[in-house]
Amino acid sequence: MRVCIVGAGFSGAVIARMLAEKDISSLVVDERNHLAGNCHTERDSETGVMVHKYGPHIFHTGIERVWKFINQHGVMMPYVNRVKANVANKIYSLPVNLHTINQFFGEAFSPAEARAFVESKARMDIDEPQTFEEQALRFVGNDLYEAFFKGYTRKQWGCEPSELPASILKRLPLRFNYDDNYFNHPYQGMPRDGYTAIVASILDHPKIEIRLGGRHEDLTEDFAHTFYSGPLDRYFNYDLGRLGYRTLDFVPERAEGDYQGTAVINYPDESVPFTRISEHKHFAPWEADSFDKTIVFREYSRLCGPDDVPYYPIRMVAETQLLEQYEARAAQEKNVTFVGRLGTYQYLDMDVTIDRAMDVAEAYLAAYSPVEA
Repeated sequence: MRVCIVGAGFSGAVIARMLAEKDISSLVVDERNHLAGNCHTERDSETGVMVHKYGPHIFHTGIERVWKFINQHGVMMPYVNRVKANVANKIYSLPVNLHTINQFFGEAFSPAEARAFVESKARMDIDEPQTFEEQALRFVGNDLYEAFFKGYTRKQWGCEPSELPASILKRLPLRFNYDDNYFNHPYQGMPRDGYTAIVASILDHPKIEIRLGGRHEDLTEDFAHTFYSGPLDRYFNYDLGRLGYRTLDFVPERAEGDYQGTAVINYPDESVPFTRISEHKHFAPWEADSFDKTIVFREYSRLCGPDDVPYYPIRMVAETQLLEQYEARAAQEKNVTFVGRLGTYQYLDMDVTIDRAMDVAEAYLAAYSPVEA
């Protein structure tokens, strides 16, 4: 008897591959008609640009085994994510660094001078920040908070920063040098042929059957075990209510040549309805100059409805209480493991998703008995 894996994204693909290499067969089912879940990439038919269908995904990690694994299934090209921000029609560098500080305040500070200046602006009376707003005010002060964080956060999450937990700003991106690399991880890159090709390679094994465009709920076959990466509340037919998510709407625009000169520009101003514009050919700098046309996407954040693609778990008080109830039910399920962003109701980067999927596969293999299967 084989196992069932619900979801053909990174979680499901990694688990299927690791089990297949130990001679365990699986059915991977996904109700979408493509592989790779929200990491799906495809060529835009009009421009030829490799498009991240569900928004930009930049691969970065400090986990060596994850980096080795991903490189076994695709060519990772060098890529550094350098984000800009349009604030009051002026372009700044993100994350907030020495260049940003000097430009924003019209100064020419040294690193030590900038640090002292920002500390003079910071709310030192906030000893232990409890909210997103307190966290930002404690470390950057009101001016930088108002310019780069407040409006963007309101648009992204649909609520006041004072209502969000401080954990969302776990490590405030603030640097007192000119480093504008958005990430700190030692391994960073972009797949030369897109993420979908990598997931296809991971799933390319005779022990793995892929069934796209089909719902897990409609399966009639019995399985030794199910690895479920769909929405946790959906597994239980939303019996206790729906967990809250934010979703994204992407509005495309095609143009000649180069639209904005970089991959991502954030728009923190609340007067601008979208959160950012991404120009996808810049995610592949090794081929960007070969395209005569370009495609950009304006990104709008809103509350996720029943028929929308869920992106970010809200995880505020009401959701965490409901989550605990669903987690208690999930713990009682036999031969079912809940994995991935949706299955665990957590915002997970791609590398963490892969790492946890590897842990799940290893745990199953350690407990697996060929006689029982």
